[in-house]
Amino acid sequence: MGALFMKFDIITIFPDLFSGFLSESLLARAQKKKLLTIKTHNLRQWTNDKHKTVDDRPYGGGAGMLLKPEPIFKAVESLKFKVKSKKARVILLSAKGKTFTQKDARRLAKYEQLIFICGRYEGVDERVAKYIADEEISIGNYVLFGGEVASMVIIEAVSRLIPGVVQKEESIKNESFSDKEAKEKEHPQYTRPEAVKLKVKSGKLKVLRVPEVLLSGNHKKIQEWRKKKTR
Repeated sequence: MGALFMKFDIITIFPDLFSGFLSESLLARAQKKKLLTIKTHNLRQWTNDKHKTVDDRPYGGGAGMLLKPEPIFKAVESLKFKVKSKKARVILLSAKGKTFTQKDARRLAKYEQLIFICGRYEGVDERVAKYIADEEISIGNYVLFGGEVASMVIIEAVSRLIPGVVQKEESIKNESFSDKEAKEKEHPQYTRPEAVKLKVKSGKLKVLRVPEVLLSGNHKKIQEWRKKKTR
């Protein structure tokens, strides 16, 4: 399990993208219970010019704009100073970063503060990755408009590992990717009704039933079935 309390700080130029994400479901409840805090910070507040410029053209030419290093460095320094935690980690969301896994979620959950730098446009000045970020993370081999959605994915994955966020901690232990063997998937699960008539992909109506073993009450056989289905 993770740290007893976690502070997430998100540096972005579109803080309003997070409004629904932060006000709904378990994350909102966890913040009310003071198990974690999640705050967005508009990168433009760390600019010096009247236009609050955060981007500029890349040297050497090329399409698009890059986020400038100065505001990001100031933002990270400011957010780290406020918390004064030695267990802080600065993460740059980047298409060229290491692909995020459940193993990374468990590792990051041990920190007290995670600071996310959300890239936009054509990316971020490389000096950010080299001199202020502790690591670069990608959530998959595809390109998004920016790092905001990626930061939400990581926040959800990490938050679930903080004690008390998920009420039934047993469900975390038994779910997909929770074991050392990363390739092991979660077994199929079913709920009521026992049998239901539905239209399947072919367009035909079919009676879909719960596997009989799950209705047997034989816990040994159920565990054997579940183990078999995770392979």
